Amino acid sequence: MRVLVGVPILAVLLVALSAESASAAYCGVASYRNCAGSNPASYGCAQQQCHTVMKNCREVVYDQQQYTCYRTAYETVYDEQVINCVRYVPETRYRECTYTVCKPVYETHYRTCNYTVNRPVWDTRTKDVCYTVCRPIWETRTRDLCYTVCKPVWETRTKDVCYTVCKPVWETRTKNVCYNVCKPVWETRTQQVCYTVCKPVWETRSKTVCYNVCKPVYETCTREVCQTICKPVHYTRVVDVCTGHWDTNVETIPGPVMQRCVQEPGCWTWDPCRCCCVYTPGASRMVQVQCPPRQICHRTWIPRVEQKTINCVRYEREMVTKTVPYTVCHYTTEQHQKVVNYRVCHMVSEQRVKTCAYKVCHMVNEQVNKTVAYKVCHMVPQTINKTVAYKVCHMVPQTVNKTVAYKVCRMVPETINKTVAYKVCRMVSECRTKQVPYTTCRYEQQVLTRQVPYTVCNSVQTTKTIRVPRCVSREVPYTVTRCVPRVVCRQVPVTVCCPTPSCRRSRCNSCV
Repeated sequence: MRVLVGVPILAVLLVALSAESASAAYCGVASYRNCAGSNPASYGCAQQQCHTVMKNCREVVYDQQQYTCYRTAYETVYDEQVINCVRYVPETRYRECTYTVCKPVYETHYRTCNYTVNRPVWDTRTKDVCYTVCRPIWETRTRDLCYTVCKPVWETRTKDVCYTVCKPVWETRTKNVCYNVCKPVWETRTQQVCYTVCKPVWETRSKTVCYNVCKPVYETCTREVCQTICKPVHYTRVVDVCTGHWDTNVETIPGPVMQRCVQEPGCWTWDPCRCCCVYTPGASRMVQVQCPPRQICHRTWIPRVEQKTINCVRYEREMVTKTVPYTVCHYTTEQHQKVVNYRVCHMVSEQRVKTCAYKVCHMVNEQVNKTVAYKVCHMVPQTINKTVAYKVCHMVPQTVNKTVAYKVCRMVPETINKTVAYKVCRMVSECRTKQVPYTTCRYEQQVLTRQVPYTVCNSVQTTKTIRVPRCVSREVPYTVTRCVPRVVCRQVPVTVCCPTPSCRRSRCNSCV
């Protein structure tokens, strides 16, 4: 539909461009706007004629159709089960580890290396180049230009303006303000403070700890899993496609005959009264000029219906059962014993006394009086009269004649010979010597000691409740919507705009 609507618009643009290009053809000789004694805006060479055509359009409409299907849904149900668990409490310990490292020692040596380089040597040469340039020659010409300008004439007038101004009058007054001021007075005092200090006393003890170690035992099992897959099914379908083509008919219309004013060349005569030569222009006459012909294109749309085979794909659901392996882990408990050393801290109280100094602040009120000066403003109205001068402008038309000088350029070819210098490079081999440094490495063994942390897990017996999943299957209905194609024929109005000959013989003869 977008293509059909865009075709008339494209035709209108082509006709508009052809009308503009026809007016600029033949250097203005064949322009309809240069008709003597006629209005340029009332002489048109082409007009647009639009008409509406009803076109049959076949459109594919998809109707929605719903049907019910069933799928197998698996729901997970959890059963609670109490199991015995062992929780491991990690403990970090340190042991000394002695290791040997190899420390690299680098030494720098030098060796002599001979190499060859190519040094560029530039030679300057010359050659003769012949080229042609176009030298511009300017020629000055003049022509008379008559135009009308509007000259402004200003007139000065006066008027009386009366306005009121408020003049401020300030008055200074005073008043007494009484306020209180608090001054701080500081006093230093001391007091005895008793406090208790606790000193820690550490005691080392030992005990035997029994702990369980769980060893994992892995077992591989399998289970059946149902899965739904979609298989594509390919098929073909024949549809009707509306196509067509445009037939273009070209019609040639001869151009109208116009009258053009031609002036004969004048001559120079000697005027004895002014003692100079006076130019006498030649006579003017009307000449009939044949305008160039123009071509009008008529386009006709010829529709046709073609059958096209398209490939379609639909997906069908299928249930597939597959075996999935999984790993089950069982823990076996094993009991161990070990002796653990631990430290016990006892806090011993100790009484102490210290003297603390502190300050006490007393606020003493004091009354202060002061005189404050302030200003009061009174607005006094005052009437003023003044005379205001203003200007009024009148535009007076005036005809001015002036001679305009313009330049015409013509290009004269000229041949120039010049000598161009250029450089040629040749490479000269040269042998050089340089000292190349290289580094050698040797390793020295060094013994180091470090603290290596390791973790020991202490087992703690706990009980917890876990949820064991169990899969339950059930049938769930669902609604599927599919689209059924249907061909609908309807008529669509199409506006066709074509250029028609608008320059009739009666209108073209009116320009004569």
